[in-house]
Amino acid sequence: MATVLTHSLFTELDIHLFREGKHYKLYEKLGSHPIMIDGQHGTYFAVWAPNAQSVSVIGNFNYWNRDSHQLNARWDGSGIWEGFIPGVGRGELYKYHIHAKDGRHLQKGDPFALFWEIPPNTASIIWDLDDYEWQDKSWMENRKEKSGLDQPYSVYEVHMGTWKKTHGGLRSLSYKDMADEMVKYVADMGFTHVEFLPVMEHPYFPSWGYQITGYFAPTSRYGTPQEFMYLVDAFHQAGVGVILDWVPSHFPTDAHGLADFDGTHLFDHADPRKGFHPDWKSAIFNYGRHEVKAFLISNALFWLDRYHADGLRVDAVASMLYLDYSRNDGEWIPNQYGGNENLEAIAFLKDFNETVYKEFPDAVTIAEESTAWKGVSRPTFDGGLGFGQKWMMGWMHDTLNYFKHDPVHRQYHHGEITFSLVYAFTENFMLPLSHDEVVHGKGAIIDRMPGDEWQRFANLRALYGYMFTHPGTQLLFMGDEFGQTSEWNIEKGLEWWLAETPYHQGVQAWVKALNAYYKNTPALHEKQFSPDGFQWIDHNDNVNSVLSYLRYGQDEQKPVAIVCNFTPVAREGYKIGVPLEGQWKEVLNSDHPDYGGAGHHLNTGLLRTEAEEWHGRPCHLTPNLSPMGISILEYAGPVEKPRKKAAAAKKAKSNGQKKASAETPEGKAQPQKKAVSARKK
Repeated sequence: MATVLTHSLFTELDIHLFREGKHYKLYEKLGSHPIMIDGQHGTYFAVWAPNAQSVSVIGNFNYWNRDSHQLNARWDGSGIWEGFIPGVGRGELYKYHIHAKDGRHLQKGDPFALFWEIPPNTASIIWDLDDYEWQDKSWMENRKEKSGLDQPYSVYEVHMGTWKKTHGGLRSLSYKDMADEMVKYVADMGFTHVEFLPVMEHPYFPSWGYQITGYFAPTSRYGTPQEFMYLVDAFHQAGVGVILDWVPSHFPTDAHGLADFDGTHLFDHADPRKGFHPDWKSAIFNYGRHEVKAFLISNALFWLDRYHADGLRVDAVASMLYLDYSRNDGEWIPNQYGGNENLEAIAFLKDFNETVYKEFPDAVTIAEESTAWKGVSRPTFDGGLGFGQKWMMGWMHDTLNYFKHDPVHRQYHHGEITFSLVYAFTENFMLPLSHDEVVHGKGAIIDRMPGDEWQRFANLRALYGYMFTHPGTQLLFMGDEFGQTSEWNIEKGLEWWLAETPYHQGVQAWVKALNAYYKNTPALHEKQFSPDGFQWIDHNDNVNSVLSYLRYGQDEQKPVAIVCNFTPVAREGYKIGVPLEGQWKEVLNSDHPDYGGAGHHLNTGLLRTEAEEWHGRPCHLTPNLSPMGISILEYAGPVEKPRKKAAAAKKAKSNGQKKASAETPEGKAQPQKKAVSARKK
């Protein structure tokens, strides 16, 4: 048997916190750590396997001999096996050989491994992250200024492996390639954040990354951990935040993964009514086990800490909250009170959010939660789950359904497009048109748009205009921004050639313009989660399928008016009530030729209000409405008097004052008042 030196990175406090489920930096203790001890270079290994008979490290350095390097069980009953192996260092392949109590011999990857072999190979790789020199100091120091609820969030959702393919569509871009191409593109398009579908290591590419085995490692398909750091760094230097999809809801049952880890259901539940996910055929974490909770929260903090992530979007929260999620009667176990709420998962999510915001107050957590669970994005002290934002799934479903209708029938479905404002401020909502809407036979977003080619693209521009001016933040999946015509395919890259054709270029230019306007217009983001930031002008004009509304920021003298015409019929001089008299200016119109529109019904120059009260407001405008178009109008101030008339009036007033002064001793004011009074008589 080879030498394994007794050594530990754990203190008694570490073990206490681990057992209590309160150790949130386990990645500094568990896993493989290249270090030097007494002048010897080597690697310290530590793994949690409390039900194992024995644990050894196997790898290419010992010819995968399970008897060669046996780890030592800690004396304190924590279930941690550890030891230092001299002469083994960075780049070596390894696994843990676990001799289970039932006699089985298991080979497991390291749950805390920082790097893995490229799938389908399954070994962990000894690695460290200390040699990367970050260049994003300015971003990190000023991130708090960009992370508030009053700040713009326009998110570009990306699956790394299919954003762009090279070599005839056979090869994905590397992390370094993405740092050169993707960063420039996303920044140029004006998105504030990029969101990556799970980057964590996963064995099955068509799972999109949602079946994770290596929770602490970016996938090796595109490069090394340091090269992924380089990509995040490049986004930060370009002024773009990075959000990572995070999956604490379930994990795959691959033999080298977390399932059956030490011969028992260590990370999940033994009873399939709680531990097996029927939809994804995967295992469900045991949120009530303290060590599992510490594993998951440590993992969340790891990506924010070591990889400078700016936020985590938590996948499938609804499946965590409900014990009967996707289950029939008899297939689930009620909680202690007889209800269907997963009390352990609720407590875990609250702890997760509290810890993230305590350690990284300038980060954001976002929930993909598809039910009416109350308070998902409300503070835990107020009874909420503590997320920063929540995906607005109801808006997505209703809006896409509305736009599927032929415009001639939309007057009968008007409630679908207005209903979201009934509950828009019950949560901090993000409006998602995500990857889930362009897969499984749903087709591309533009495929939902009815009509001929012109109408389809006009509809798509109207959809995006409505989305970007609706209260909340926004998310678009890659390809949507230029009107990808095919359903997303995990084996193919995006149809970038389409972006060279006129209509697609127009959509792309429109999204770019919307991003710029959203970011630079306080009325669209300062009160995006508050009812004070939104007012209907008219939501009842179903006959014409027209919506009109106002958006406000902190300065109520700078409102923005939006008018949406969801039919291909132009409307001249459409009457809308507005709150401020004076001049208004059309700043964006989706029918402008720059965006692929006809441009025949734009509102050029300044529009003046008319004094007649309308829509309960003191005055009104009569803009032209483009067919299937969105018009965005800004208040431009009061009407200015013509300069010549104003100058003449000023001169006459001055002459009158001089005359009155000349007629009285010492030019005192009282005789002037008499003169004015005499003129009145």
